[in-house]
Amino acid sequence: MRVMVVEDHRELAEAIATGLRREGMAVDVALDGQSAVEHACANSYDVVVLDRDLPVIHGDEVCRRLVQDGGRARILMLTAASMVEDRVEGLELGADDYLTKPFAFAELVARIRALLRRAQPAIPPILTRDALWLDPAQRVVRRGGRRLELGPKEFAVLEVLLAAQGTVVSQEELLERAWDEAADPFTNAVKVTISRLRAKLGDPPVIETVPGAGYRI
Repeated sequence: MRVMVVEDHRELAEAIATGLRREGMAVDVALDGQSAVEHACANSYDVVVLDRDLPVIHGDEVCRRLVQDGGRARILMLTAASMVEDRVEGLELGADDYLTKPFAFAELVARIRALLRRAQPAIPPILTRDALWLDPAQRVVRRGGRRLELGPKEFAVLEVLLAAQGTVVSQEELLERAWDEAADPFTNAVKVTISRLRAKLGDPPVIETVPGAGYRI
């Protein structure tokens, strides 16, 4: 899952990003509305965690632009305002969900995952294919009933491949979805991660390399 956290308080933004990365998400951070718009133009996000009170470009305007651009990103708006009118106004701007500060981090994670399940096409809460079983919320993977211990990137790559439901996923898309903007586009990280993942999944092999196209399960 690729997430953008838009929050002008740097310490809070980095704390949220660190926590989400521990949950296996690829996270970029924007500290103002202008940066958020630029990030959204350059990258494809599954979920945008958007603070409403932002400098340079207000969060309301950022929300409008993201919705008008027709991107696939679901928007979770954050605000210190707890009045019903504020929540309604945020949702009417096009936000998919609304969370008031202060919030429990576990609830933030649960809401982000719920938004992902509402993506187009919808992604089920449990990903399965043949004997593979992956629970994104609990961070558990099993094959044939045997629990597998995967590293964060291995888990993220497997999640993307399973969510593709048998279609081919390019190396570029895996790099975009499982890593953040700091990733070197010329790195061999995807190939190395696929190799480690295959070793842990065991035989018979389930990840197919499609020459010139990418990978699929």
